[in-house]
Amino acid sequence: MTKDVEMAARNGGNGAVAGEAYYPPPPAQGGDADVDDDGKQRRTGTVWTASAHIITAVIGSGVLSLAWATAQLGWVVGPITLMLFAAITYYTSGLLADCYRAGDPLTGKRNYTYMDAVASYLSRWQVWACGVFQYVNLVGTAIGYTITASISAA
Repeated sequence: MTKDVEMAARNGGNGAVAGEAYYPPPPAQGGDADVDDDGKQRRTGTVWTASAHIITAVIGSGVLSLAWATAQLGWVVGPITLMLFAAITYYTSGLLADCYRAGDPLTGKRNYTYMDAVASYLSRWQVWACGVFQYVNLVGTAIGYTITASISAA
């Protein structure tokens, strides 16, 4: 299903009520075996490929400064802080996983982007505010990486 059809359905087209989430009809039996329940190409990932993607996302430049941060905090506060942020990361990743489908966890509409998930659960101004915070974070991160790279290159 294309984004235009979804947006038309969310805005009142195709019999959907404005503001309500659009749930596509289930696929007909005996249909194309290469498409998923949402009409897009079937996913072929495994636990191994998912684990590889998670590891490459988590092990980034932040891990390079982990030893320095632990040394600055000490052997007591450093591991405690590390475990605290691990718990926070676990909790927020669970929240994101719960937002993968809007409505029913098995048959609800898939949210393909973070902003789709936000739009499924929050109001219009909250979606706008989340988008602003997301882009401010992106710009700040880009500036930080640029400064770090320039210091390291000099």
